[in-house]
Amino acid sequence: MDRSTVDYAVSVHFDFRLYRQDITGSIAHVSMLSNQGIVQESDANLIIKGLEEIREDIEGGRFTWRNDLEDVHMNIERSLFDKIGSVAGMLHTARSRNDQVALDVRMYTKDVIDNVLSSLSNLRHKLVEKAETNKSVILPGYTHLQRAQPVLFAHHLLAYFEMFGRDIERFKQAKCRTDVMPLGSGALAGSPYPLDREFVANTLGFGSISNNSMDAVSDRDYIIDFQSASAVCAVHLSRLADEIVLWSSSEFGFITLDESHTSGSSMMPQKNNPDLAELTRGKTGRVLGNLVSLFTILKGLPLTYNRDLQEDKEGLFDTVDTIVPSLNVMSAMIEGMDVDDQRMRDAAENSQSIATDIADYLVKKGIPFREAHGIVSELSLYASEKGSKFSELALETYRNFSPLFDSDVFLMSVDSSVESRNVPGGTSLTQVEGALENARASLEIDVD
Repeated sequence: MDRSTVDYAVSVHFDFRLYRQDITGSIAHVSMLSNQGIVQESDANLIIKGLEEIREDIEGGRFTWRNDLEDVHMNIERSLFDKIGSVAGMLHTARSRNDQVALDVRMYTKDVIDNVLSSLSNLRHKLVEKAETNKSVILPGYTHLQRAQPVLFAHHLLAYFEMFGRDIERFKQAKCRTDVMPLGSGALAGSPYPLDREFVANTLGFGSISNNSMDAVSDRDYIIDFQSASAVCAVHLSRLADEIVLWSSSEFGFITLDESHTSGSSMMPQKNNPDLAELTRGKTGRVLGNLVSLFTILKGLPLTYNRDLQEDKEGLFDTVDTIVPSLNVMSAMIEGMDVDDQRMRDAAENSQSIATDIADYLVKKGIPFREAHGIVSELSLYASEKGSKFSELALETYRNFSPLFDSDVFLMSVDSSVESRNVPGGTSLTQVEGALENARASLEIDVD
């Protein structure tokens, strides 16, 4: 290949981060070869010693990555030859780069899923802590970004707790499908050597071995699973980030972000912008794009290995480098934000958020809900035109719309509205306290 072709095909500038998995997998492989009598024990020990020295060189910053050697695997193998001579050639016995790559990426993906699960669990902890601290705070819930019905702020936060809980389930499922050891599949047809694949799987902490060598070297479904779980998680992060942007604005004023999570304007000295929330929202596009990219790579590939599969890694690495920091930043934002409980309550009270409660009041007096809905709709329009709250209207005004209204209509408030939703999954304080108790129990098993 000429220089431009080599540069086009090279992958070491991004796949070098697989070095730990590559070396660990190689040590397990050569140990198995020795146990099976395929490689002499003395040669295996020399190879293992050389690989451990290479790992130390890489982590000590003494290793030089060479583009002319194409990828992480060939760089490490060439370095092993330089250290121990021709014995290094024994390492690749009964192994192809195809099943070697498949092994490394599966090991890497398992490791990063553990990191994601840890970060997700931490974010759920922060949501529960903030909810517990503010469990009696009332704010208006929204539909169509219009004030709808009063809810507890804790109930609102716990909605995201549920979302991120489903994300944990998805990542755990992705890890389960990643936890399959492919080494021993060779280039595509298996190996003629008496390999002990179970030994390698146990050594490397895999739960099972692959069933079909052709599938094993070409399968990237587990990366799709990871990318898909990451995409859903990123969407959840984006929704929460968007609410933080809204809540921290002057128009809402529900929260104040810690200064470490905002920035000023280069021109307007009064500005305090929710930049990290905006970045979290914006980075969602990267994660979604990486998923679509992988689908596009795989959609037309015949069995088995094709060089197109080299393109699976940059998107994977980019998603990892995006989703984990986004989770950690969101955790810090939730922990550091201050809640203006009075501003939230005022927003709920200075609206017609108890209109549905007034309609239900009439239903309890015997009016069909649709008829009650029409009455309260007209009442609401009247109050809006007068610039009045429901509580500021006279009883005579209420009775102009229905004679069934009585003085007990004034007992309704945002507090009574919230407390009336005392059904499983509802926003009453009793239900939210129960949900918080369940949430704390759930946190204990997040990363099991």
